[in-house]
Amino acid sequence: MVEITQDRLKNLFKTFDSQKLIVIGDLMLDSYIWGRVNRISPEAPVPVVDVDNVSFCLGGAANVCYNVLTLGASVVPIGVIGNDNEGAILKTLFQEKGFPVHGLIEDDLRVTTVKTRIMAEGQHVVRTDREVKDPIPIETQQKIFNLLASELEEADGIILEDYNKGLLIPETIREIIAITNRSGKKVFVDPKFDHFFQYKYVTLFKPNRKEAADRLGFRLNSDENLAKAGTRLLKELECDAVMITLGEEGMILFEKNHPPMKVPTLAVHVHDVSGAGDTVIATMAVALCAGATLREAATLANHAAGIVVGEVGITPINKDRLLKTMV
Repeated sequence: MVEITQDRLKNLFKTFDSQKLIVIGDLMLDSYIWGRVNRISPEAPVPVVDVDNVSFCLGGAANVCYNVLTLGASVVPIGVIGNDNEGAILKTLFQEKGFPVHGLIEDDLRVTTVKTRIMAEGQHVVRTDREVKDPIPIETQQKIFNLLASELEEADGIILEDYNKGLLIPETIREIIAITNRSGKKVFVDPKFDHFFQYKYVTLFKPNRKEAADRLGFRLNSDENLAKAGTRLLKELECDAVMITLGEEGMILFEKNHPPMKVPTLAVHVHDVSGAGDTVIATMAVALCAGATLREAATLANHAAGIVVGEVGITPINKDRLLKTMV
């Protein structure tokens, strides 16, 4: 990590408010069914959950949007939802939090991606996923390009949030990056397995350790292998920087013409790493657009991740709390 003076921090945080990000990716609805277990089913050796209530929150790329918003920046979500009840709930959640919703494209042939977690006595019992992973059609791709073009002039950068749900397919990825690079704006990527090496010529590429290991074909279980991975990704993707998140071990940053910077986690207690990657990419994007260096942004992102993993459940970073931990 790097030392950042209090004046520098305060100036950066003030600048967060004037940043605008576009987030393009797989929007999801997270559903939680809360209840109690008092008996085992007579039909099978499984618990019977007596439901107390159901709650909903933003998931996937929608959670990245929420993190950008809670950092003080404005954000335009672009993605696909189904013409269904879950899509209506997701749109309502966006509206309640003050997001514009003109970038939510309804597709009658798709369902809204929903992850439903059944929670009993504070324990995660089971999760169900409802989704369609088929590639989006050409007409939907064109709608995304048109939305991007209409918003890009006033934006400072874009985040591509890929969960392999069929929205970010190779031709879409290449065109989005080309459009954004022609505008001179920054491109930040949180990839998944399927199209890992399609994300060329971006500002920051942020896989986690498992994603990088799976695609590179070797374990990232040593500093030597991490350095090998970072060097290869910088070369093959021709990007400005690569950040590999390492779960409870923190993260490591690679940038051209600089030695790697390993950033150990600051979390005192790790309760839940869910959503930590969303917080990291959002913090990196907002900070870099606000004028932070890559190493300053990585330091901020590490502090942010340390906060959210100490919470139970997926919780976005709070700008004021982040600043207080650093001054």
